[in-house]
Amino acid sequence: MLAYYVEWHMREKLQSILFDDDDKASGERERPSIVAPAVRSSRAKRKDATKRTDEDVPVHSFQSLLADLATLAKNRVRTARPTPSEFYMLTKPTDIQRRAFDLLGVSPTL
Repeated sequence: MLAYYVEWHMREKLQSILFDDDDKASGERERPSIVAPAVRSSRAKRKDATKRTDEDVPVHSFQSLLADLATLAKNRVRTARPTPSEFYMLTKPTDIQRRAFDLLGVSPTL
């Protein structure tokens, strides 16, 4: 149950870069009656047609965004010379990863 709750909150914050409708109020205004089927907003239709957001960022499904975020890696680096040492280094986030982290209000850290 907790996983569904976390996913719901993530989807709410990431709506602008997902195929989800992030302007439901506009769609509601276009609906002729309260009992009529829901109408997608023009912004959602545009995202669906162009596969890009208004900021010209590729649109993702929730699963494809998670797969993209999963490519961020924490690498252990070992040096041999002159004295052995070890440190950790994160890979550089892509633009979409950085945007997703900004929307979620989190920062990838070691």
